[in-house]
Amino acid sequence: MTALREALQKPITLLILMSIAMPVAFKAWNALLNNFVVERASFTGVEIGILQSLREVPGFLAFTTIFVLLIIREQTFAVLALAIMGLGVALTGFFPSEYGLYFTTVLMSIGFHYFETVKQSLSLQWFSKDEAPQMMGRLIAAGALASLITYVVLWVFLEWLVLDYIWNFVFFGGICVALAVLMGMAFPHFPNAAAQNKHLVLRKRYWLYYMLTFLSGARRQIFTVFAAFLMVEKFGYSASHITLLFLINYAFNWLFAEKIGRLIRQIGERRALTLEYTGLIFVFTAYGLVENSTLAAVLYVVDHMFFAMAIAISTYFQKIADPKDIASSAGVSFTINHIAAVVIPAVLGLVWVWSHSLVFYVGAAIAFCSLVASQYIPNQPQPGHETRLNHAADSAARA
Repeated sequence: MTALREALQKPITLLILMSIAMPVAFKAWNALLNNFVVERASFTGVEIGILQSLREVPGFLAFTTIFVLLIIREQTFAVLALAIMGLGVALTGFFPSEYGLYFTTVLMSIGFHYFETVKQSLSLQWFSKDEAPQMMGRLIAAGALASLITYVVLWVFLEWLVLDYIWNFVFFGGICVALAVLMGMAFPHFPNAAAQNKHLVLRKRYWLYYMLTFLSGARRQIFTVFAAFLMVEKFGYSASHITLLFLINYAFNWLFAEKIGRLIRQIGERRALTLEYTGLIFVFTAYGLVENSTLAAVLYVVDHMFFAMAIAISTYFQKIADPKDIASSAGVSFTINHIAAVVIPAVLGLVWVWSHSLVFYVGAAIAFCSLVASQYIPNQPQPGHETRLNHAADSAARA
């Protein structure tokens, strides 16, 4: 009991629980959604497209986080957002209609995007600059393990117990709500490192962080939308094959995410991102050329592996930011990230019809732009030395 009481006094315990609760609800919802909307609500591509667009709208509005923080604390907001997300998932099965599903999806998405925004902010505030990469890797590993267990339990529910969609949504969404209630009751309020600005913050000196965030969102959308679609359309992968690839990806994150965080701490953000983007250039180019289904699967797993190194963008920002800007900037960065989330699938979807390969060559070009941008990260980022251009300017002034 003493060990439990001590654990409840540590912010890392709360963040790990949050990292577990989110994928329990979201991964189950994501896995069930397509079959549910087709079988129970007779969705076509039109309705699914509208639903997915509506799902991204709260991501655009993530900057409004700062206005909510005028009335409630960040920690409380994170727990509340988690509960809202779980509630949206739990209600999904009870609304098998077009507008009912639009409603539950938006409700889930509001909770999801606000939670992810505030969780990132709290992580950067509660962890020191030295420990942040490894600790954020640990959070990814915890979420990956929760995702693995969720997929296994969901498979048992569907294949062995043959549970109806309604009860699957209720079970996984209910776990998320229950964990949120537990977090709200069991943990004390942990102080922030600095009082946060309660207004929108857009600073010129953060330009490189904004650029890296936007490019990261664009690359991730190409991977999320088109890589899996390639596996199905070109190579005939079944739903079970795609699920197996997901399990491999999450197993990798569980085993290696914390080690990747430790590597980032050792070699620095610029070298870590250089490694990631160089690898992604080759991966995206190979996607455009691949004709073998096994090689395509290997590329899919390798692609996912590199994304774990994106922690370095957050830790770079932590090092250059005024501590008071972190909460506001987390919301702004999510909004910037979701500009790409809405635009990329629509535009490249048209390109896909003409040429699959060209979509991935665009991904390689974006990875190259990210590689160039990452070279402006200094060896020791800090306020006043946000980019290597600052160093060059200072050296010229001293000369």
